[in-house]
Amino acid sequence: MGPVRGGLILSLAPLPALAEVCDKVRPLWQAGSPATAWDELVGLMATPPSLALLLASALVIRFRHQWTALIVVVLWSFWVSAVAHYGRDGEIERAALAEGCIGSPALFILAVTAICGAMILYTTRRPARPSD
Repeated sequence: MGPVRGGLILSLAPLPALAEVCDKVRPLWQAGSPATAWDELVGLMATPPSLALLLASALVIRFRHQWTALIVVVLWSFWVSAVAHYGRDGEIERAALAEGCIGSPALFILAVTAICGAMILYTTRRPARPSD
C-alpha cells in the first residue's frame, strides 16, 4: 500500500475533528452509538414547531373542523420540507451523517404523513344520520 492510498484511506476514517461536528449539531449525542431513524423521529417530534403542530392536530381532530385541518396540513408540509431540505446538503450535515449523530428523517416524514392523512379523512367523513 503506497503513501497516497494509505493517506486516502486514513482521510476517510472518522477522526476527532469530525466528532466536533456532532458536538455542534447534536450536543447531547453519545459517541459510539449511531443515530437511527427512531432517534431522529423522537428528536424532530420534540422540537417546538412539531409540538405546536401536534397540539394543533389534536385540536383539529377534537373539533373536527375541515378548514383548520387544511391549514394545519399546510403548516405540517412547510415544517417537513424545512426539515428535509434545509441544510441537508451542507458539509456540516454530511460530516454529521458520516459520524452517525444524525439519522434519516424518513420515519418522521412517514409519521407526519400519517397524521395529516388521518386528519383529512377524519374531518371529511360525515357522521351517520339517525334513522327516523
